[in-house]
Amino acid sequence: MLSLFSCAFLSVLTTLGILYVLFSNAVYSFDSETTAFFQEVSIGDFLTDTEWTPQYKNDRHFGILPLALGTLKITGIAALIGLPIGLAGAIYLSEYASPRMRNAIKPTLEVLAGIPTVVYGYFALIFVTPYLLQPFFSDLLGFEVKIFNAASAGIVVGIMIIPMVSSLSEDVLRSVPRSLREAGFALGGTRFDVSTKIVLPAALSGIIASFLLAISRAIGETMAVTIAAGLLTTTSLNPFESSQTMTAYIVNVSSGDTPVGSIEYKSLYAVAITLFFATLAMNILSQWVLKRFREVYQ
Repeated sequence: MLSLFSCAFLSVLTTLGILYVLFSNAVYSFDSETTAFFQEVSIGDFLTDTEWTPQYKNDRHFGILPLALGTLKITGIAALIGLPIGLAGAIYLSEYASPRMRNAIKPTLEVLAGIPTVVYGYFALIFVTPYLLQPFFSDLLGFEVKIFNAASAGIVVGIMIIPMVSSLSEDVLRSVPRSLREAGFALGGTRFDVSTKIVLPAALSGIIASFLLAISRAIGETMAVTIAAGLLTTTSLNPFESSQTMTAYIVNVSSGDTPVGSIEYKSLYAVAITLFFATLAMNILSQWVLKRFREVYQ
């Protein structure tokens, strides 16, 4: 019992340690000889400035909006691709697939979830991007598609979250009592009617929670977007231009030659704590949805 409690408490200590590191470097430094990021840069400028240029010595701007827009742009593309496909796959596995087919597809989805994210990044750069660079897309869109662009990054991140959406949604759909399905069939409903009008609404809270968890996973994705989307900070909503996300900026600073203790280095923690609270809010929202709209069957 004590060992189990220790393992559980260790995760709490780890979370508190992460919060301490982020807070002491971003919000308030407990060391009198150093200052935190927000002790040098105002929170108002950080949240409202539309430029992010920490590398410029004479004209530095620390506005999080370009990085936030890049993150939201890629996350939005990923959601448009991953959520409907994942939900459709979950409905098929739960309501249509035979046990033999389900046993064949489920391990495939698990393999897809286990592929390293860096592989997805190179897949986007080598396979997806060349298709977007075809003259057809440029002529259709009326502007040039960049080699590093948010669209290809969003597509592969959408593929990455399909297994999560499909697995979680299928578990929720299969937990709906069979008596509801049988009642629908007894009233003359087709399999499609029962699936979409009875089973899906009954499992809606769990499905929405899986959507929110998948979106938070997309927000925190790092290597795939770093490789495929590029490092250009911009407020443009054009998905075919290069965009830098919050996670990509963290990787760029961590792997670069930025001096430790400089304002550029401290900005890493400001971006990290912003990302932390964004994903925390998504997880809290998913738990609230589960608690508020969960259907309990006897």
